[in-house]
Amino acid sequence: MRTALVYHEDMTAARLLWEDPECEIERPERLTAALRRLQQGGLEQRCLQLAPREASEAELGLVHSPEYVSLLRGTQALDTQELRALSGQYDAVYFHPSTFHCARLAVGATLQLVDAVLMGAVHNGLALVRPPGHHSQRAAANGFCVFNNVAIAARHAQQKHGLQRILIVDWDVHHGQGIQYIFEDDPSVLYFSWHRYEHGRFWPYLRESDADAVGQGKGRGFTVNLPWNQVGMGNADYLAAFLHVLLPVAFEFDPELVLVSAGFDSAIGDPEGQMQATPECFGHLTQLLQGGYHLESLSQSVCMVVRALLGDPAPPLSGPMEPHRSALESIQSVRTAQAPHWTSLRQQGSAPTPRPGTCSADGRTSPVSPGGPTFKAVEAQASAVLSSLLGQLHLHPTPPVRTAVTLTAPDAALGLPPAVLHQEGSAPQEETRAWARLHEALAQDTAFTALGKVLHLLKGILDGQVSSGVAMTPAAAATLDVALRCSLSHRAQRVLCVAVGQLDWPPDLANDGRTLWLDIRGKEAAALSPFHVSMPLPGTTGAFLSCVLALVLPLAYGFRPDLVLMALGPAQGLQEPQAALLAALLRGPAGGRVLVLVEQRTRRPCCT
Repeated sequence: MRTALVYHEDMTAARLLWEDPECEIERPERLTAALRRLQQGGLEQRCLQLAPREASEAELGLVHSPEYVSLLRGTQALDTQELRALSGQYDAVYFHPSTFHCARLAVGATLQLVDAVLMGAVHNGLALVRPPGHHSQRAAANGFCVFNNVAIAARHAQQKHGLQRILIVDWDVHHGQGIQYIFEDDPSVLYFSWHRYEHGRFWPYLRESDADAVGQGKGRGFTVNLPWNQVGMGNADYLAAFLHVLLPVAFEFDPELVLVSAGFDSAIGDPEGQMQATPECFGHLTQLLQGGYHLESLSQSVCMVVRALLGDPAPPLSGPMEPHRSALESIQSVRTAQAPHWTSLRQQGSAPTPRPGTCSADGRTSPVSPGGPTFKAVEAQASAVLSSLLGQLHLHPTPPVRTAVTLTAPDAALGLPPAVLHQEGSAPQEETRAWARLHEALAQDTAFTALGKVLHLLKGILDGQVSSGVAMTPAAAATLDVALRCSLSHRAQRVLCVAVGQLDWPPDLANDGRTLWLDIRGKEAAALSPFHVSMPLPGTTGAFLSCVLALVLPLAYGFRPDLVLMALGPAQGLQEPQAALLAALLRGPAGGRVLVLVEQRTRRPCCT
């Protein structure tokens, strides 16, 4: 199994023993509700269960002072009045006789997971823990947090496993100032936090939570704060933050380990955060990277993260198309503050910005483009569309086959990974022959055989039996045209075609909004028609990443395709890692349904 889950029921023991409206939202049910939803969805059973342990005091000392650890150890012997008096010395904190045990378990569980990942026992995982940790500082509890779980995990990974670059992503609605203080002068840890800020009027009311707080000394540029200055931020805003801030910097930083401080009070329905991101959004965010107090939203969001870690495709998404004006302003302020420190942010140019006359009544902005729907933001100003109900999961179950491959040479299957199915089936001869009549190139034996296999694989994807696939063909252009027409004549309402290389838009294809064609080979960026966008093939890896994050993915999420057809044609020019990354990132907008067509190079006869 490639995904681990670590949890212990003892972490539910600590609870509030007196009345305190500020602290009553941090309760054991946060953990039990999430675990129950994982069990009901069959997700717990699919994970490798790790046995948690208590962190040693030496491990706690990687971040916290000996005096603070000693103080917390002493809470085990205090009565209720003494616990209440001690709690009052800190901001938004309560102690319980079991707090020390629970907090050590929370840290130990996190360390167990880090060790399992770094030693290769699992690929990824989730530590379901409380109390939380990201507000906790070297010698102070803060905001329900006792020991800084993620910060200790980062130091542990450095000390025990020798890691030199660690990314911490904090998507809790509150700023994790504890993590920031611990690493603000350390260039080996990149800390990214988005948080409700409202120009300093939201807890923890800190000036250093703003975008211009970028770290200290050698750590300048390794603290990235994205402040939300109004409530109601939703899926489009969160995805825009990833595409235009976090991911460009993360790719440039090239972390050896990613730690997510996954507070889900930034999800819809949470009384603390008052944000609008749906549970599915966190599945997409988790896919792109590869605390909450409202119990229903919390448990659903946890399930989405675990599904993403397991490799399940995220559910189809729909909803508002544009990020809020305030979100775009925050994103631009972060990019401005961070540009001196990151080449990728200077390469990408300006992030999406509000334009005059495009603000709607609800404060959202609409990309300007002549005619047609708003997703045609060829200037890369469109962003994500991410909203749906968890109930959609039963309409889109995980396909039984994750990835299938069709090959023209049977012996080539010998090198396939065990989890990839070598699909040998083919569409009926009459059906294949009918589609082959559209192109003379498909009449040749090898191309005809390959077309039959492609049609069979495509049917499996459209019927929900296969999530994604790769197919070899000696005639990529003709096969792409047939696959597109076949998809539209069956179940697909909208198909995104990403054509890399010498592959032309079919001249008689209806320009009716059901197909968005991205042509990656042109000499310059151009909107050749409302649904046909051409862009140059980036010459460097950095430029390629900028193109994908700033243009391809925003357009893809905005279009909301049922299927992505990606074709690598003649003279396509992409390196294999670039092609693989592009295909993997395109799984998100299409619910995992991606078919990649690869032009098979024919060998010239060798004369002797």
